[in-house]
Amino acid sequence: MNFTLKQLRYVEAAGRLRSIAKAATELSISQSSITAAIDSLEAGLEYDLFVRTPAKGIEPTPAGADALLLVRNFIHEAHQFESAMQSVGGDAAGLVRIACYATAAPAFLPPILRDITDRFPQMSVQILEGNMEAIIGFLDEGKADLAFTYPKVLHAGHDFLPLFRPPPFALISSDDPMSQQSSVSLAELAAKPMVLLDLPLTRDYFVGIFQRAGCTPNIAHSTRSAEIARALVAGGFGYTILNIRPQSFQDENARYRAVPIRDETDVNWFGIATIASVRRPKIVDAFLDNCKVLQDKGAFSGLTVTPDKPSKPQFSVD
Repeated sequence: MNFTLKQLRYVEAAGRLRSIAKAATELSISQSSITAAIDSLEAGLEYDLFVRTPAKGIEPTPAGADALLLVRNFIHEAHQFESAMQSVGGDAAGLVRIACYATAAPAFLPPILRDITDRFPQMSVQILEGNMEAIIGFLDEGKADLAFTYPKVLHAGHDFLPLFRPPPFALISSDDPMSQQSSVSLAELAAKPMVLLDLPLTRDYFVGIFQRAGCTPNIAHSTRSAEIARALVAGGFGYTILNIRPQSFQDENARYRAVPIRDETDVNWFGIATIASVRRPKIVDAFLDNCKVLQDKGAFSGLTVTPDKPSKPQFSVD
């Protein structure tokens, strides 16, 4: 059986997207190229990978689903091999694919990427953004080498490097007198209209903070975008709750203020997830080591609303 890595990538994209047309669009090639790759691999395997339904796309057969998993793992190993070969000379060179929790990425990524660019000029970074469920999918499917996220979405197949521990805080319009307080309580906030960041897992986390304090938030607006949430707060439509503070919050011209919440709340670590028990290329280890150096230098302390710097935890995934 003869096949090329390019053909396998075409087949993987078609299986993942359940569509030859969508795979062609993602890979910027013709649909006939995708079809030819599928036909060639099926001929070599002597069984069908997909059931084709007109106007409904394609669905993997039971054998096809197993084959796609092997293909995906092989593509991931091929990427690891390519990165390792680029690093044989001892320099950190090659591509690192990182998945990022989208609402937090604008805050923590710039200092990391600036430092990486200075220290490892031959390293390039590909960024995949999504909600917490999506980015773990990127990691598990081999599309990302590591993921910046919270540990609540991890399982026993992941390792986790904690970087910093951001407590939830209230973002309040500067026109609201409450924004001038040194801290606020959840009961005070519950009496005001709330702009809820409504993402998978995020909604339950923020609403749960209030419920554990014995109160219920007055959700006036909801959005899946942190930028829109901040814009609504600046416009006086209510407060929102976030965990990670971008540097722009320190701008004197900002029309909102980050105010600590004084109630005791669950504070989760934010860090980097990787696949456990997998040998990583030198380039990925260099990226992780650099993040540890930045942590030791206190590079992430400005991303929280309090100056407290908790000690590093002993962390394990149950």
